[in-house]
This record gives sequence, structure tokens and C-alpha cells, in this order.
Amino acid sequence: MEKVEFTQGILAIQPDLHRFAYKLTSDRDSANDLVQDCVLQALDNQEKFTYSKNLKGWMYTLMRNIFVNNYRRTVREMNIMDDNYSINQKYQIEDEDADRFEFTYDMKHLYRVIHSIPEEMKVPFQMFVAGFKYREIADKLGLPMGTVKSRLFFIRKRLKEELKDFSA
Repeated sequence: MEKVEFTQGILAIQPDLHRFAYKLTSDRDSANDLVQDCVLQALDNQEKFTYSKNLKGWMYTLMRNIFVNNYRRTVREMNIMDDNYSINQKYQIEDEDADRFEFTYDMKHLYRVIHSIPEEMKVPFQMFVAGFKYREIADKLGLPMGTVKSRLFFIRKRLKEELKDFSA
């Protein structure tokens, strides 16, 4: 398939790409950005497309991967900001009472526990904490809803075990 045919194929499925992007992002502007990123990446990686495969399915997979990577990047940036906040707080401990020190210690312990969770469980958990519903998490990650519920159940169970002495 030549570049012209490949581009025409992408143009033909563009309305489907917009619907799928909107389903992932729930925001028109973000959906448009996601479609644009997906099309650019597809054009840059045309040689990786196997022509025996379904172009629409390949584009959906590409789009979902871009969405998940963007989400992970956002979460990582939030974690970096949290880490910077913790570092700044460390220097203020000397001026504050023992309760403040315990709070900082507890937060570091909590971050350690959360960061020890396997990635395939961490992403659904972070999305749940961010306010996504089970169905939204399942749709956005391309997982069955039962898998999302199961992962959230096991992560809650693990957190409960790891943090049982947290409030004591």
C-alpha cells in the first residue's frame, strides 16, 4: 500500500477515530488532539503497518496506546510534583512539631506502598482515585469491566494489608 492509499484509508475512518477518541477522553478538544497525535504517529510509522491487518483496528490500538501513555505521563508529572512537595516539606520539619514529622513519614510510607503496586493494577487505581467510574476505566483501557473491578478489589485488599498499622 502506497502512502497515498494509506492516507486515504486514514481519511476514510477519521469519523470513527473521532468517536473513539471522544469515548476515551470525554472532551472534544482532547479528542481532536488525540486524533491528531494518532494520525501523525500512524503516518510516521506507516512501514510498521502490516497490510494484512485491519487499518481501523490498528489505528484504534495506536490511539488507545497514545491515550494510556499520555495518562501515565500526567500521573507521573503529578507524582513528581508530590515528590517535590515532600522534599520541600522535609526542610521545614525542623521548625514544626512532632505531629508534622509523623505526617510526612506516613505520606512517604503511603507513596512507597502505592508505587510498589504493579503497573497493570496501578493505572486503573489511579484513574479510580481521579474520579473515573468502573465503566469509564474499562472503556478507556480496553479492559473488561470484571477485570477492572477485580484489579481494584485486589489493590484495595493489598493496600489494606500494607497500611493496617498506618493509622495506629
